Amino acid sequence: MTGARYVVEADGGSRGNPGPAGYGAVVRDADTGQVLAEAAEYLGHATNNVAEYRGLIAGLRAARDLDPDARVEVRMDSKLVVEQMSGRWQVKHPAMRPLAAEARGILPAGNVTYEWIPRERNKTADRLANEAMDAGRQGRQWEPAQAAPAPEPAVSAPAPAGWAAPADLGTPTTLVLLRHGETPLTPLKRFSGSTGSDPGLSEKGRWQAERAAESLAARGTVQAVVASPMLRTRQTAEATARRLGLEVRIEEDLRELDFGAWEGLGFAEVMERHPADLTTWLGSADAKPTGSTESLSTLARRVARARDRIVQQYTGQTVLVVSHVSPIKTLVRLALGAPPDSVHRMELSAASLCAVQYYRDGNASLRLLNDTSHLR
Repeated sequence: MTGARYVVEADGGSRGNPGPAGYGAVVRDADTGQVLAEAAEYLGHATNNVAEYRGLIAGLRAARDLDPDARVEVRMDSKLVVEQMSGRWQVKHPAMRPLAAEARGILPAGNVTYEWIPRERNKTADRLANEAMDAGRQGRQWEPAQAAPAPEPAVSAPAPAGWAAPADLGTPTTLVLLRHGETPLTPLKRFSGSTGSDPGLSEKGRWQAERAAESLAARGTVQAVVASPMLRTRQTAEATARRLGLEVRIEEDLRELDFGAWEGLGFAEVMERHPADLTTWLGSADAKPTGSTESLSTLARRVARARDRIVQQYTGQTVLVVSHVSPIKTLVRLALGAPPDSVHRMELSAASLCAVQYYRDGNASLRLLNDTSHLR
């Protein structure tokens, strides 16, 4: 039998059950105990069992990414998950069945075994799950503690919120988030990501971009313009930049999600051709569109990196950020500390405006959402 030998330790928790939830998972070399990979994520409002299964799935995926032929021993302090995945107990709850099926499909069944361990032996995964829940409460993504930190913008620091916040925070950094104007694909409601045809603005889209530019110029507060590298966002950004005498700085991490085989298709067409993948994607931030290179979790990490770079470079200024549906919704949900699936419950019209302010104490404040008054 070929393949590496790994131990996956996984855990999940919910503060309230159901309540704010998160998971953690670690992959170790089975012989040395060396940590090879870590994963954690805030899930929003969920139960303990959902969080535990999500931790298992993340751990198995991390092991598979290291070696798809690996033999894996999973260790968890959840008796329920261990017994169900070992086949000794039935998965009766309808919400757990798709999670169990997803976990079983990650590695060949004969390559994975399960062992229950007491909680005190699962401290690393438990710590990661709590770190993810703490990060979600602060409106940010979990990041590995051992990652070499670039200078952290103040937006990432924990702090009291609302009336409890100190008064001497200085001028916040304001990101005015502008979705690009319509393209020929927009009114058809077709998936248009970062690996498709890269359409430019339609005639209506150019009109929308000019109306947004006119409105922003009248407000007179924008001091810098940053845009995704896609043609439609650059064209939209340039309309405002011309009026304000500014240059457009391109930020690669603001590009739209890679929709893979769904590019150019409508929702009904994707449901017909890839029903299982679409259903999984709508239910899991870790799932990828068919043939795609990234999930919503991956997108959130790169969008957060872009946000932190912009806030750090333009501290105390107002920056126009021209991007797409998924990145803008993600910035909004991170500011609110909302769960990943909340992006599927937001409306974001073409050429609409949102605004988020970031304070030095780590707080973020959503000031505007889906404003289209300049288009009326």
